[in-house]
Amino acid sequence: FLHSEDLARAMIFAMQNINFKDLTKNKKEIQNTHLNISTNTSTSIKDLALMIKDIVGFKGNIYFNADKPDGVLRRLTDSTKLRSFGFKTEISLDKGLFMMYEWYKNQNGGGL
Repeated sequence: FLHSEDLARAMIFAMQNINFKDLTKNKKEIQNTHLNISTNTSTSIKDLALMIKDIVGFKGNIYFNADKPDGVLRRLTDSTKLRSFGFKTEISLDKGLFMMYEWYKNQNGGGL
């Protein structure tokens, strides 16, 4: 999960601070000029559900069906290259969820 404000900041950072030539060490690497943008963290669906539960103040229980497959295995996007130029994300998942929830509440006259 990546907050849209961090995504926008990363793109502006890259355009202002990174020279295309700096992304390759030699001509053989010319096709490896992409930049991954990520928080370099991963979150399970369970942890995400519990985080949302806390943010919205849900008092009920959350149940998971342990009989079903685990789903997608962990896939972490590596943003080492972008970070090596000095960029870091600023909005954590829980902060971003809280910001989104507050925005949503304000859009609906304070109620859900």
